[in-house]
Amino acid sequence: MFIDSIKRRSPKKKSSLQSTTADLDGLCERPVVALSTAEEYNLDDFRAALVQHGLYEQVVYDETTQSELNGQVLHMTAKYKLDDENRRDFFVFDEGSIVFWNMSASECSLVLKLLREFEMNPYEQHIVNEEREEIDVVLTRSPPSRLSRGFIHLNMDNEPTAVNMDKFAFSNAIALSVKLSIWEANLDRYIDSIGYITQDMKEGRKIRLSRDQVFKKTGQLFGFRHRLNLSSDMLDTPDFYWNREELERLFTATYFHLNINKRTRVMNEKLNHCIELMDLLSSHLNDIHHVRLEWMIIILIMIEVVFEVVHYIERFAIPV
Repeated sequence: MFIDSIKRRSPKKKSSLQSTTADLDGLCERPVVALSTAEEYNLDDFRAALVQHGLYEQVVYDETTQSELNGQVLHMTAKYKLDDENRRDFFVFDEGSIVFWNMSASECSLVLKLLREFEMNPYEQHIVNEEREEIDVVLTRSPPSRLSRGFIHLNMDNEPTAVNMDKFAFSNAIALSVKLSIWEANLDRYIDSIGYITQDMKEGRKIRLSRDQVFKKTGQLFGFRHRLNLSSDMLDTPDFYWNREELERLFTATYFHLNINKRTRVMNEKLNHCIELMDLLSSHLNDIHHVRLEWMIIILIMIEVVFEVVHYIERFAIPV
C-alpha cells in the first residue's frame, strides 16, 4: 500500500510542477516527495526507533539552529550512501508532515511503515495518497540554490551544512503545502456532508439536524479555523527565517509557487460561509425551541385555567 502511495503522479491542483528538461544544467535526482499522514508525530520516540533500526542517523545542526528547531523537525539521513550528491535523507515535521529527498518508493514505504506507530490522530490512507506533493530536483554547480520553472535547483558547491539548510527551507514550505492539502480535503468532505441542508432550506423542508448536532458541527469549523490561522505558519513566515535572508528567500519562493497564501485565503472564505450557515441554523433551531417552550407554557396555563374553572364550578355551583 505504501509503495503504491509513493508512485509518481501528475499534480492535480495548486501548482504547476511540470517543466521541460531543456536548458537544465545539472543532474535530476528522484523528486522530492511530501506527505502528511497525521495531526502530529512523536518525534523523540521516532528518532530513537530510527537509530535503533540502524539505517539512518540524525543530521545535527549548529547549536543555535538546533535550539530553534528542537522538537519541531527531525532531519535524518541514510548511513550508507555512495556520495553527497546522491545522498538520501528526509525531514519529519512535528505537525504531521514528512518530506523525502532522493529516496526510492520502497525506501519511503519502509520509513512510513516505521512512522505509523508514532502518529497521533492519523489521517485516512486514501486522503494521504491523494494529497501528496512532488517537485523535481536538479543538482547544480550554479549558485545560489533556487526554485525555477517548477524545479528545485540545489547548489551542491555549498558546504554540506548550507545544503542541509537549503533543503530544510524547501521542505518547510512543501510540508506546509501538503498539510494544507489535507485540511482542504477534510473541509471539502465537511461541505459535502452539509450540502443537503441548503436544499432543504430552499424547498422549505424541516431541518434534519438537532441543536446538539449543529453545535458539534460548528465546533468542527472552529477547529479547522484554529489549526489554519493560529496553530500553523500558513499566514506568515516562521520566526526562524527572520535573520536568515537566503533561507527566507527559498522558503518564500516555494510558499508562493505552491499558492499557499491564496489557498489559505480561499479556505478561510469557505470556513466563513460554513460558519454563517451554522449560525443561521442555530438561530432557526433556537427560535423553534423558544416557540415550542412558549406553546408549552400556554398549554400549561390553559390547563391550570380549566382546573380552576372546574374547581370554581364545584365550589359555587347551585344545587339543583
